[in-house]
Amino acid sequence: MTKQQRRKPGETRERLMNAALALVGEGRHFSSLGIRELTRKAGVVPTAFYRHFRHMDDLGLQLVDELGLALRRVMREARANVGQSEKLIDESVAIFINHARDNRNVFLFMAQGLAGESRAVHEGVRSEMRFFTMELANDLRRLRLVDHLSDADMEITCDLVVRTVAFSLTDLLGVSPEDDYQIQQIEQRTARFLKLIFIGAEHWKSRDR
Repeated sequence: MTKQQRRKPGETRERLMNAALALVGEGRHFSSLGIRELTRKAGVVPTAFYRHFRHMDDLGLQLVDELGLALRRVMREARANVGQSEKLIDESVAIFINHARDNRNVFLFMAQGLAGESRAVHEGVRSEMRFFTMELANDLRRLRLVDHLSDADMEITCDLVVRTVAFSLTDLLGVSPEDDYQIQQIEQRTARFLKLIFIGAEHWKSRDR
């Protein structure tokens, strides 16, 4: 039995996705990757690619789905038992920063998606950001934080939070993952941005409530 035949179901797919992230981590843009280069990095034959993906954008979209789901689960757990907005912000930002630090290639890929290197991946990342916005709004309603806001204003507030965190990602990826001081500064600045957003939200009077 050959090495390929001994591979577990889904292993080749995972190898291809990990290879794409590794190449991005080496400085490549996802939109410039070719199937032969990717399969060579993954250690599989080019024909194996088409058993799992239709084309590179399909791989990119599946990466976005899996990575977005994992990150949303991490952030959902961070918000699960928090009842104060300031504590919610500090803990959520710290968890996000640590997750991004530990999964740098993942966030480099997401940042490229936000930059629009691939139209399909860009739309996928934007869709994930909308999911984050909706989940955050639902959690804030559940926790009864800024509960005086109308649904429309709550959505705008949460969208602003998500966009602010996404923007901080560009700062984070611009420093070395070993630079504790700069990373701490980014974490503190991001938390402060979000606290200012919530201070504004607490004093906002929705016209349609």
